[in-house]
Amino acid sequence: MSKLPFELLLALRYLRPKRTFVSIITLISVIGVMLGVAVLIIVISVMSGFDHDLREKVFGFAAHMKVVNPHRTMADYAQVAAKISSNPNVKGVAPFLISRVMLETQPTNQMQGQVDAPYLRGIDLEAETHVSNLASNIVEGKYDVKNRGLLIGTEFASNLGLQIGDRVAIYSPGELKKMRDSHKKGKDVAPIASDYEIRGIFNAGYYEFNSGHVLTSLEDAQELYDLLDSDNVQGLTVALHDPYKAEKTADELEASLPGLRAITWMQESPLMMAVMVEKNVMIYILFFIVLVAAFGITCTLITFIMMKTREIGMMKALGASNFQIMRVFLGQSLIISIMGVFAGVGLGLLAIAYRNQFLHFMRRATGFELFPPSIYNFTDLPALVTPGDILIICGGSLVICVLAAGFPAWHASRLNPVEALRHE
Repeated sequence: MSKLPFELLLALRYLRPKRTFVSIITLISVIGVMLGVAVLIIVISVMSGFDHDLREKVFGFAAHMKVVNPHRTMADYAQVAAKISSNPNVKGVAPFLISRVMLETQPTNQMQGQVDAPYLRGIDLEAETHVSNLASNIVEGKYDVKNRGLLIGTEFASNLGLQIGDRVAIYSPGELKKMRDSHKKGKDVAPIASDYEIRGIFNAGYYEFNSGHVLTSLEDAQELYDLLDSDNVQGLTVALHDPYKAEKTADELEASLPGLRAITWMQESPLMMAVMVEKNVMIYILFFIVLVAAFGITCTLITFIMMKTREIGMMKALGASNFQIMRVFLGQSLIISIMGVFAGVGLGLLAIAYRNQFLHFMRRATGFELFPPSIYNFTDLPALVTPGDILIICGGSLVICVLAAGFPAWHASRLNPVEALRHE
C-alpha cells in the first residue's frame, strides 16, 4: 500500500493520460506554464547579463566617478587626488583631460586621408592602471602613449584603416577656433596639426568606446589643449571598492572638497540605471504570461469537476471532509504547476545556452541582424542566470497557479453529496 495521502493519490490518478478532452486541456495547461516560466527566465537572464556586462565594459574603461571643478580646469590636482584617496571607499584616482578633436589619417599612397572627430583623452599611464582595465585590453601594439603616442579602439582602427606605426594628424579645438575666427575676418589661415603615432589598439568590449575614443599622454593632451601649467587637468577619475556606494562617497567628497563636484556613474550612465529599472518592471509584466497559463489550470479543474461530480458526491458520502476534497484538486493543480515549472526551467536554460547560435542561425536564414552591435554595443547577446531570479520565477509561478485553482477546489468542496450523486 502506498504511503502517500489519498488526496495526492487521487490527484495523480485523475491526471493519468486518457483520450479525453480534459487530458488535452491538462497538457495545454502544462505547456502554458512551461512557456510562461521559460520566457521569464530567458528575458530576465538576458537583461541581467546585459546589465552585468554593460557595467563590466563601462567600468573597465571609465571609472565609477569623476571629480571636476565646474566651468574651469583643476589646478594642483595632486593635492586633490591625495584627499580623495584618503576616503576608505576609494580604490584609485587618476587625472584626465578629454575633448573632441579632428583627426586626419596620413596614408602612404596617393589616396586622400580620412577624417573623424573622436574624443581624445589624456591619461597618466601609471595612474590609469588603478582606475581602468585599459592596459590589459591592448590587443595589438603596446600600452605606450609617450612622446605623442596614441591608443585607438578596434572599431576606430577598422573604420579608418589604421595599423600600428601609422601616423595621424590631430587638430586641437583651439586651432580649429583660430581657423574659424580668421575666416570670419576674411583671412585664410591653415590650422597647425600635431602628428601622432599609433602605438596600440585596444578592445574595451564596448562599441562606443572602441569606435569613438582615442588616448594619449596627459602631457601631450595638455599641450594640445593649450594648458601651459602641467598641474592643470579637467578632473580626476575615481575607482571605488563598491560601485553601489557611489552616491554616498560623492557626498563625502563634495563635503571635504568645497567647490568641486563629484559625478557618479549613475548620473553619467543613465542607460545602466534604466536597465536595472526595466528588469524589475519586466518581471511584473511577464508574470502576466504565467497568470494567463494559470487560467488554463482553472478551466481544466472546472471542466474536470463537472465530469467528476458523481465521484465527488460519493467521496463525501463516504466521509470525506470539505478540506480533503479541496486538497485533491489543489494537489492536482500543484502537480500540473510543478510539471510546467520544471519543464519551463529546462526550456529556458536550454534557450539561454544556445541563444547566440540561434541568433547566428536567424541572421544566416533571414539576412537580418537581430542584435546589431552598433546599437547595443555588444558583439554577442549577454545572459546571466542567477539563482535568486530562478527562485523568484519558480516560486511566483507556483503560487499563482495554486491560487488559480482555489475557486474550483472550493466549489468542489461545497457540493451537496445528495445533489452530486443525482448528477447525470
